[in-house]
Amino acid sequence: MRLGIRLLFAFFLINGIAAFFVLRVFMAEIKPSVREVMEDMMVDTANILAELASDDLAAGRLKAGAAGQSLFAQQVQRYASRPVDANIWGMSKQTLDYRIYVTDAQGRVLFDSENQAVGADYSQWRDVARTLRGEYGARSTREVESDDASSVMHVAAPIYVTTLEGRQIAGALTVAKPTRTVQRFIDRAERKVFMGGLLLLALSAAVGVAVTLWMVWNVRRLRDYALSVQGPAIGDEAGVAPTALAVPQVPGELGDLARAMDRMRARLQGRDYIEGYVRALTHELKSPVAAIRGAGELLQDDLPPADRAAFATQVVEQSERLQRLIDRLLELSKLEQRQHAEGSAPVALQACAEVAISQTRGRAAQRGITLELHGSGRSGAWEGELVTMAVTNLLDNAIDFAPAGSTVRVELDGATLAVQDHGPGVPDYALPRLGERFFTTARPGGERSGSGLGLAIVRRVMALHGGHMVVSNTAPGLRVVLEFTPRQHPG
Repeated sequence: MRLGIRLLFAFFLINGIAAFFVLRVFMAEIKPSVREVMEDMMVDTANILAELASDDLAAGRLKAGAAGQSLFAQQVQRYASRPVDANIWGMSKQTLDYRIYVTDAQGRVLFDSENQAVGADYSQWRDVARTLRGEYGARSTREVESDDASSVMHVAAPIYVTTLEGRQIAGALTVAKPTRTVQRFIDRAERKVFMGGLLLLALSAAVGVAVTLWMVWNVRRLRDYALSVQGPAIGDEAGVAPTALAVPQVPGELGDLARAMDRMRARLQGRDYIEGYVRALTHELKSPVAAIRGAGELLQDDLPPADRAAFATQVVEQSERLQRLIDRLLELSKLEQRQHAEGSAPVALQACAEVAISQTRGRAAQRGITLELHGSGRSGAWEGELVTMAVTNLLDNAIDFAPAGSTVRVELDGATLAVQDHGPGVPDYALPRLGERFFTTARPGGERSGSGLGLAIVRRVMALHGGHMVVSNTAPGLRVVLEFTPRQHPG
């Protein structure tokens, strides 16, 4: 299972469980809370009515059969028949729901606002029995045993009368109210809580998705960075020193991990770079060293003058080859330690090309090759010495492959410089590899005297300038194009 799916699943699981329990608690608390508020109000109502009924009860006007003579009973009856049309927070109320009954000290019903239980013995009901004992009396009784919605809440208050012995409980007044009258308020509150919970869950899910995507995005950046570290370094195939990879900018511990990976990359890169260099250099040194050793061993014997001169010439040629190899390795090594070119003044491509042609004209003349310059290039904040070095290496390479009597052209066009020869070109399969360290192809005469470092230097110079080297066969000949990125001088 992928990391993102695991994180998202874990977040939804935790969030879902938390939301379930929170909603469950809220939903479970709404109904009891509403009933508690309802009971509190009924306590106040019962006590007020008990005080109003005390005079009539003491005077005997609330006795069974004589309740109609009681002012309290008449007022309660008028309350029950009052019209009402109230809008309570969007809920319409059009009926009065209190049932009020009064019992004497023995628990017998003297008055009932609904005329249902006058004369009945309520002494065993919890609300009446506890109240007559001087305790708080309340009960909730279902009208239909199996239906919780038919529950009716009863709250009683003692009716006190004053006698010679002091205030005594002479009866109880009970206020009853069906819980179904507030059920719609409970249902509305539950719906609001439920919808709010769903909205909270949706918002939490959105936040979870966003956090998961952010985390997965950063982790994938680290993964891609790690894969780039373990794979071939940039430019390694082209004989160019590995350029510094961008460290992912991620916060917190992921940032620490990215920086640790960058330090690891630098160490691994340096080790691999040195190992590759040593292997390639060893391979390149084998041939000239073997040739010099063989010629030296033969020179120790008595040889004819002609053979001695030939072997001495071979020693000199192979020594020069080693010197060129060492010089170019030093040049390439210096270039590979740099991260960018440093242009201190505007440099004209034409001036660099003219210098390079003047440096290689003598060698070209020895091989019967003419060097020509065409076009005019632009100026830019390039490093003139490096540009001249690149063009010089291209000309040396073209002179090696161009046939005697041919022309090597240097063509300038804006920020582009091209070197065109009329040699045999290179096989198509070798084109992508031109510019790798120590990769070379056979010369027209069949010899393989090159080191492959010339084009590697050119490619590195272009990388330092942010440009590109493009090589293509032109049949006949090979065309190497240097595309410099136009750079304005900072001054």
